[in-house]
Amino acid sequence: MKQHKTVRDVMHAHAVCIDGLTTVEEAIRIAREQEVKAIIVNKRDEHDEFGIVLMNDIAKKVLAKNRAPSRVNVYEIMTKPALSVSPNMNVKYCARLFERFGISRAPVIENGQVLGMVSYNLIVIYGMLAEEVESQHRKD
Repeated sequence: MKQHKTVRDVMHAHAVCIDGLTTVEEAIRIAREQEVKAIIVNKRDEHDEFGIVLMNDIAKKVLAKNRAPSRVNVYEIMTKPALSVSPNMNVKYCARLFERFGISRAPVIENGQVLGMVSYNLIVIYGMLAEEVESQHRKD
């Protein structure tokens, strides 16, 4: 039986979560320190949803519009709700979801908790090649 790679198999288990009132300036500092390309914005309460801020959001909505990063809060530029994926989703379907919605990364959420982040890069590097190698081994 062919073993399919899941999002859990390829995700980056390190996700950075911040409050929506954090300034863009501080979010950039955190992203640089933590070496991440996206930051999750925490829910305000149990009835809220997670948000997400990508570095290209900052470039388009702050830098390109000549806004001061110290005067813009992440809640003003985030995408909310963040489209999230299950850790048990097959990477093939995750890639299809990304393509359909025009996104390149998403938080991995299980039981209301952020487990990590998954991106096209991770799917390709750790999902596709691994399946290819496994299928090559079966042919030999």
